[in-house]
Amino acid sequence: MDLPARRIDVCNGDADGLCALVQLRLDEGGGGSDPVTGLKREVALLPRVAAGLHPGPGDRVTVLDVAVGANREALDAVLAAGARVRWFDHHDSGTLPTHPLLELHVDTASTACTSLLVDRHLAGRRRRWALAGIWGDNLDAAAAPLAAQAGLDEPQCRRLRALGEAINHNAYGDCEADVLIAPRLLFGRLAAHDDPLDFLRGDPLAGELLVRHAEDLARTDTLAPHAQGACGAVYLLPDAAWSRRVGGSLAHRLARQEPQRAHAVLRPQLRGDGDAPTWLVHVRAPLARPNGAARLCRLFGGNGRALAGGIDHLPDTRVASFIDTFCHHDWG
Repeated sequence: MDLPARRIDVCNGDADGLCALVQLRLDEGGGGSDPVTGLKREVALLPRVAAGLHPGPGDRVTVLDVAVGANREALDAVLAAGARVRWFDHHDSGTLPTHPLLELHVDTASTACTSLLVDRHLAGRRRRWALAGIWGDNLDAAAAPLAAQAGLDEPQCRRLRALGEAINHNAYGDCEADVLIAPRLLFGRLAAHDDPLDFLRGDPLAGELLVRHAEDLARTDTLAPHAQGACGAVYLLPDAAWSRRVGGSLAHRLARQEPQRAHAVLRPQLRGDGDAPTWLVHVRAPLARPNGAARLCRLFGGNGRALAGGIDHLPDTRVASFIDTFCHHDWG
């Protein structure tokens, strides 16, 4: 007996990934199960689908806001098994595959993000959720004209921006205990509302997310640069639960405050006994010249996109080299 076709959704657990999926779910209906997702740095998500859900002929897999390159082997396996795959993303993965069952929506421009790509795909039918994701990804310049087209006033824009930033903040941590709510559970709360402004008004979780974001950022108000060069500054965070959440939000804030300069935020990672110390790194290119972040991060085993990149495990022995390279990097 043939099994019914399944719809399997996979997305990054940050604002861009979750808001992109909310748009599709609300517009297309169906689905209903929790997406396959995780914290911000959990990007190799498709192997979970291939190994645990075994998609096959008739199944449709939608993947959002994770790089093809980080999931290529699993993608090949899913396509070989006969499932259709639709992929929306803005990260650099080099040469992209082609396959009759694969539908790619990939744009690596510094002005693109996944929520924006889905907004284009849907011709703006879920524009407010798209804006929450775009603002959460720190793309103010991309969000402004879309908000104007949607007829949103300034108070509405401020609320959507704050929500996107708070959703994004919730994705950062070394484990689910670090965050207010697991992204897969947060998705269900978001997708229950056609309008993100209704989520802000009607779900107490919205207020909790906003407060957590503000409180964590306030802890960084007196933080001074550890090192800086002509084009940017490097910040070191302590090892604490709040700092495991705040790195991405701090990097976004610094980029907005000084759009002519690049920024890097480093924090120590949790490690087991005997493990060599490592650092997690957030890099933001100057907003005025959004190029070079991924290129820099790849020199140290990381990746990303032109505007923003990261390194998951920078050995302590390479921190000095990273800082020197960052301070002399060409952001043109």
